[in-house]
Amino acid sequence: MSAVLRKTPEPKVLLEAPYSFGRPADLLAYFKGREHIRYFPVLDEEQVTPDKLAGILENRFEFNNEAYSLPEGFDWLANPSTDEEWQILLHKFYYAVGLGRAFQQTRDPRYRDKWVELTRGWMATVPLDFMPSDVAGRRIQNWIFAYHYFVHSNAAPGLDPDFHLDFLNSIQQQVAYLCEHLTPARNHRTLELYAVFLAAVVFPELKGASEWLDFARHELQENIRSDLLEDGVHCELSTDYHHIVLRNFLGIRRLTQLNGINLPEAMDAGIRKALEFSLYVHKPDGFIPSISDGDTACFLDLLKQGHELYQDPRMLYVATSGQQGTAPAERSMSFPASGYSIVRSSWGGESEAYADARYLFFDCGPLGAGNHGHLDLLNIEMAAYGRSLVVDPGRYTYDESGPVNWRVLFRGTSYHNTVEVDGRNQTRYAPHTRKFKIQGPEPERKLRAALSRPGLDYLHGIAASHEYPVIHERKILFVGGEYWLICDLLRADEPHDYVLRYHLDPLAESHASLSRPDGCLRVDSPNLVILQPPSEDIALDLEAGFFSPTYGIKQPAPVVRFSARGDRVCFHTLLFPYKESCPDISIGWLPVAAADASAAGQWATALSVTHGGVRDEFLLSHTPGSRFRLADVATDSPFLYQRKDPNGVILHRHDAARCSSEGV
Repeated sequence: MSAVLRKTPEPKVLLEAPYSFGRPADLLAYFKGREHIRYFPVLDEEQVTPDKLAGILENRFEFNNEAYSLPEGFDWLANPSTDEEWQILLHKFYYAVGLGRAFQQTRDPRYRDKWVELTRGWMATVPLDFMPSDVAGRRIQNWIFAYHYFVHSNAAPGLDPDFHLDFLNSIQQQVAYLCEHLTPARNHRTLELYAVFLAAVVFPELKGASEWLDFARHELQENIRSDLLEDGVHCELSTDYHHIVLRNFLGIRRLTQLNGINLPEAMDAGIRKALEFSLYVHKPDGFIPSISDGDTACFLDLLKQGHELYQDPRMLYVATSGQQGTAPAERSMSFPASGYSIVRSSWGGESEAYADARYLFFDCGPLGAGNHGHLDLLNIEMAAYGRSLVVDPGRYTYDESGPVNWRVLFRGTSYHNTVEVDGRNQTRYAPHTRKFKIQGPEPERKLRAALSRPGLDYLHGIAASHEYPVIHERKILFVGGEYWLICDLLRADEPHDYVLRYHLDPLAESHASLSRPDGCLRVDSPNLVILQPPSEDIALDLEAGFFSPTYGIKQPAPVVRFSARGDRVCFHTLLFPYKESCPDISIGWLPVAAADASAAGQWATALSVTHGGVRDEFLLSHTPGSRFRLADVATDSPFLYQRKDPNGVILHRHDAARCSSEGV
């Protein structure tokens, strides 16, 4: 382990020429009076609440919903928690920025003194290599953001000049160390390079700063090229980490704009692609689904920053929930490299409020680079009328200690809205040394179709796991902007056990009920009806589950469970959201027949859905290329949909054969 902070040199040794100050007090006076450096602090509001800051003043630290009171002069190298993430947050110093803002707002010297005490304690005792490089990167950022409040703007009176010199010396050492120990790739490398770039911009007087700036500019260009997929989605395929990376890149871009620094045009192109995904992935309530590791957070402020940088009125529209700007021209969008698709009923307007729009996220993508992917191929999340109704449960924790390995459960297939086969995960996930690791190849997959037309969206994804000899196809029809019909087709050469789950939101806890009207399988949940046609081979029940909106918190939430056994099974599920009154809705089978000899012995299903005075009819072919007949209509399309009025008059019809297969 490396030594702790080296002895602070004289100011003239620490600084580049022509900056030469004989006394620490003169150095502090200079930095208090600088006007040519422009930057902005960034706060993590979750970490700097008034209650948490009040605790910090008493050395009571709360991270991830665990609080510990530490003694004066506590040991920075010890962790009172079994979760290493707790100690990581202690060393990242988010609270330092909160102390700075509180000081600027109140001028209460306790905030200044606590910042000095904690920062000085860290500098005196912690080796530079005590924690991973990403922790150093985040700490450097937060130290510089805190410095903005205590020194850069409206400087704190009574600040110790010797502490200030030690602070600059520590920044210089930490950045120099970080440049030599960058994480090789992905989101940690991005935040580390942001820290290097930030230090170079804010402290150009420090020795090495010009080299840091050149180094960071070059590496950031390579980083954005390697870490963003062709469709702009971050390669780790976590919706949360995508936005954390985007926030860092936007911070860098804003710094360049404020300080007249040029960045390659390719970086702007990458940032705009990443913003495009952010624009579509935000749900109508302003939050993102927590796909793979991460939380269900709101990042609309990033779209507002994007609008300020690039003047894209669509970004302003989504950032303001439709109050300003211009709505995107495309209602739905598919991102082919990541395998993600998003469909929605509208962007708001005269016909409905922005927040009331119906929304569905579909995951037909790989696990992603790194170790943040969940075993959730063909997973969905669905929202309508201002809240999520079918949810991805989130990540909850990275900690695998304790009697229940919650990390493994939340990451597994059963904790997602897809089909579990024989009680197994889609990818082998087993113990390896101290923790569980992915130990097998991920499933083969294909997004076969992503179509969007007025009145109908259609998605078709295929998954073939190496853990069991079963092909899973999921077909999703979004009908009239009102409801979803989801067909899960399972094929195998011998019988298997299949469990299809839909995880409901916590508001459904103790408010979800099951029934079998006319033999159908029905679930009533607040603002949602889940319905399957009559079947004696499919069982329906509710099981206990959880939803984790943020790290360390899990809330009880029921899980709808459809189960069946066979070599060829098909679940047809209707998801019908409603705003106020529960609709009068029914689903049933329709006869389907082979249209010619080519379809003899092949497989297709047909259903009718009656609601709101109309009758919707569907023919779903499960045998590509075969021709089937629904009443007087014959087709070899993957699907046929038609809506009829009460007199049987066809109001409109969609036949996949007549639809283009180009993006959603």
